[in-house]
Amino acid sequence: QVQLVESGRGLVQPGGSLRLSCAASGFSFSQTPVNWVRQAPGKGLEWVSMISSGGRSIDYADSVKGRFTTSRDNAKNTVYLQMNSLKPEDTAVYYCTSDLAGEAYWGQGTQVTVSS
Repeated sequence: QVQLVESGRGLVQPGGSLRLSCAASGFSFSQTPVNWVRQAPGKGLEWVSMISSGGRSIDYADSVKGRFTTSRDNAKNTVYLQMNSLKPEDTAVYYCTSDLAGEAYWGQGTQVTVSS
């Protein structure tokens, strides 16, 4: 059974930092790219970042480039999203997602709130 479970939700002040984790199980994690996607209140889905299966290729949305860092530990079947210099507009539910043989799998999401 494929599972993606995000953790690390929290309330943080503007300029603060937070690290999200995505723990995967039920598939060949080390051979699978993982994306982070977010959804702000009342808005659509926004792609945030992608990390390749081996972690050598990483890409970010312009809105988070230079502030967010994604990494992975294939030995732990986990992907991370380190978020620094957070802004109120980063407030959203954050999801990790992977495409397996044409089918998209999503975690349940974790809430990040940036507010003073």
